[in-house]
Amino acid sequence: MNWLLSGALLAGLLTTPTPSADTWTVAGPAGGPVATVHLDERGRPSVAVSRAGATVLDPSPLGVTTEQADLTTGLRLSGRSSRAVVERYTTTAGKRLQRMSVMNETRFRFARGDAELDLIVRAARDGVAYHYELPGAGAVLGEASGFDVPGGSTAWLAAHRRDYENPFVQYADVPSGEYQMPALFGVGQNYLLLAESALNGSYTGPRLVRDQDTYRIALWDARVPYADGLTTPWRVMVTGDLATVTESTLVDDLAPGSRLADTSWIKPGKVLWSWLAGGRSVQQSLERQKEFVDYASQHRWPYVLVDAGWYDDPVTGERAWTDRTAEFTWLPQLVEYGRARGVGIMAWLRFSDFDTHDKRVERFGLLRQWGVKGVKLDFIDSEAQERLQWYDETLRDLADNHLMVNFHGSTVPKGINRTWPHVMTMEGVHGAEKSSNLTTSHLAALPYTRNEIGSMDYTPMAFQRSGRPTSDAHELALSVVFESGLENLAGSLDAYRARPEAERFLDQVPTVWDETRLLSGRPADHTVMARRSGDRWFIGAGVSGAARTLQVPTSFLPGRWLVEVTRDGADGLVREAQVVRGGDTLAVEARADGGFAAIACRWRPGLTTCAR
Repeated sequence: MNWLLSGALLAGLLTTPTPSADTWTVAGPAGGPVATVHLDERGRPSVAVSRAGATVLDPSPLGVTTEQADLTTGLRLSGRSSRAVVERYTTTAGKRLQRMSVMNETRFRFARGDAELDLIVRAARDGVAYHYELPGAGAVLGEASGFDVPGGSTAWLAAHRRDYENPFVQYADVPSGEYQMPALFGVGQNYLLLAESALNGSYTGPRLVRDQDTYRIALWDARVPYADGLTTPWRVMVTGDLATVTESTLVDDLAPGSRLADTSWIKPGKVLWSWLAGGRSVQQSLERQKEFVDYASQHRWPYVLVDAGWYDDPVTGERAWTDRTAEFTWLPQLVEYGRARGVGIMAWLRFSDFDTHDKRVERFGLLRQWGVKGVKLDFIDSEAQERLQWYDETLRDLADNHLMVNFHGSTVPKGINRTWPHVMTMEGVHGAEKSSNLTTSHLAALPYTRNEIGSMDYTPMAFQRSGRPTSDAHELALSVVFESGLENLAGSLDAYRARPEAERFLDQVPTVWDETRLLSGRPADHTVMARRSGDRWFIGAGVSGAARTLQVPTSFLPGRWLVEVTRDGADGLVREAQVVRGGDTLAVEARADGGFAAIACRWRPGLTTCAR
């Protein structure tokens, strides 16, 4: 729902030209960043961003090259209009379910001869974004778009990879190369996150190419055709202090609204996932999967995910969905077994077995008929335009069959959950499956980078893995530090049973949130995250490196609260309860690469636990 504001509020939000005829500012609500759009004497557009008078982004190039025209230079302004955009919307997952965004938008109409290019710039409390619109038919050959990050900025970047599964590394001096979006920078007292919103099959995916201090947008496809006008994805610059950036929903705010009228069938929740507890052999065994269903039922976890192997042909050994799959699979039996115990079944699928509309109609329909609640679609591995068009078509087909989805070997969320609410999570992360190359510094970067933009299927809780870099308490805290609408928990049954305090906490923690707050943090160093569900707060903390005492502010807790802290003890996890008054500092000891998980509920006389 959108409203155009009027009166004093509109006047405070709308853009105003500077004294120079070729420079304009776009400012959002008070205290937010300001975008300065400039057209130089050669007709080359640029944008700069500042916040509270401090430079966040130096003047950075804009423009598009098409087969018809070079729209990066020789431009003249032919018109300009402004409006304020206010939206309220509800999501099915993310940092908070109820959202409100207030942004100012200015449209700059540029022309070069008969060719036209519209630049749309929006400014919000937590960032600035822009995209382009082109009329008619044609093909994009490239963008001039870049980000000139001020020199001396610290960077947290991941090298580009088609499935976004490289680790984030902290740099004081960034080497030349290609990097993923999102990308985070510490610019003076501010942070700057570069991201993208509203990518779909009308365009192609990006990567950042570092050229000195400028990070240039390079496109996956060398040629991007369009037939009836083109609106490119938003280039997003989230900025502010670290809490503002971490809590921001700007990437979602910029995305198109929901395509689904009915979302009542979409139900997020915890998922018991057995791949890291036994690999392919466990996925091929009905009896082993029943054990996981029994455990999920006992602990009231709503789902079990059966991963790769369940439709391997037992006769031919073929690892693909064929005409024989419905004849030999035991999945319908597992669905019935789970239904009787209050547990829904999710099923892993390979992209190549669902790469056409006909395959999807038949096979998604069969999964719905069996009673499967959702799917994990894997090995997509591309952001080419044709693959993004596959996402568009597949999302419609999944919705038609009331199947939630977790994309793996995939792109990252770019507002997709707002537009398609049945997208519960996506991989696109160097996650727990990469246990031989995981570091706590990478984990301590993820809340501010990959997970900042949307749900992340990191798959925590693999307590049984010897290569895990986290302590038990740090691992447990990831159920709060990381956000995912479907939280795929990767522990073995024995590992859970050996950690009753972990079981106790995981039985309580939800996967959707009413509010999210960063209480303390530093990328690649530590995170203390608080998330509210109803009248309870859940707190997760993890550190990278040396042991320390975490000083946790409680000003967000008015009155007196019971706080139950689960931390590392000498012989395993221990739980301690104390009553705190809002505004006090909660001091918790964290061992090296350790952390803690906590639940806070309003205290009353006689209350000894927050468990329900």
